[in-house]
Amino acid sequence: MLPISVILIIINCYVSWKGFNDRNFFERYEFSIEKVRIYKQYYRLITSGFLHVNWMHLIFNMLALYFFSGSIESFFGPLQFLLIYFISMVGGDLLSLFIHRYDSGYSSVGASGAVCGIIFAAIAVFPGMRIGFFFIPIAIPAWIYGLAYVAWSIYGIRSGRDNVGHDSHLAGALIGMLLAIAMYPVALTENYLTILAIALPCIIFIYIIITRPHTLLIDNHFFKTQNRYHSIDHRYNAEKINQEKEVDRILEKISRKGMKSLTQKEKDILNQHSRTAR
Repeated sequence: MLPISVILIIINCYVSWKGFNDRNFFERYEFSIEKVRIYKQYYRLITSGFLHVNWMHLIFNMLALYFFSGSIESFFGPLQFLLIYFISMVGGDLLSLFIHRYDSGYSSVGASGAVCGIIFAAIAVFPGMRIGFFFIPIAIPAWIYGLAYVAWSIYGIRSGRDNVGHDSHLAGALIGMLLAIAMYPVALTENYLTILAIALPCIIFIYIIITRPHTLLIDNHFFKTQNRYHSIDHRYNAEKINQEKEVDRILEKISRKGMKSLTQKEKDILNQHSRTAR
């Protein structure tokens, strides 16, 4: 029987390949703030984790999963491995959902949150582990990698200057580490310095984001330009009200001047409204 991690890699490759070749399929299953919050399509919290932007994105995630999954799957077993994988995935998306809740246009894909959960679970239970990179001839201690990754993720969330889902990565990493400790409490005594050094900054940062997001997200372009809406629901309602006002204006014009007075754009708006009102 194939290891669970290999099965996950095969599924990721197949679903991502299908998404590369079918835009409608990709958009149907990607993580989307609007689709999750307004239309309650919660399945996207999981399906988006099997889609990727391109082959490089997919290959990078699957290589990381391949190198780290073997030790975690053999140590904890298939069921607990899957729990770490999927809870880290969903937890990462939930933090993204909270941080970007005002941005109806935000969307993301990728297994990075789940993979980070597996990597940081390994860091928690294997104190002597070292991590190597293709472009560096020597391996570095896992705790150095963990601290550097947390710092980079916090900076990425704070600045909002790239198109990387740092929030889901950070949450996935923290959840994976905490789940590994819950499943193997001895890890906390064997590796407590590394765990505390990595987990505490994550917990503090996420707490501040949840309680006082304006202190950390002020450089985020969306918060500069779109914070006039208190929530995505307010934005949706505001757009709906504007559409209804425009329809009322067109109907008033018809009552005064007749249908022939309408421009093509006004006719299109009226037709669109009649379809959505059914």
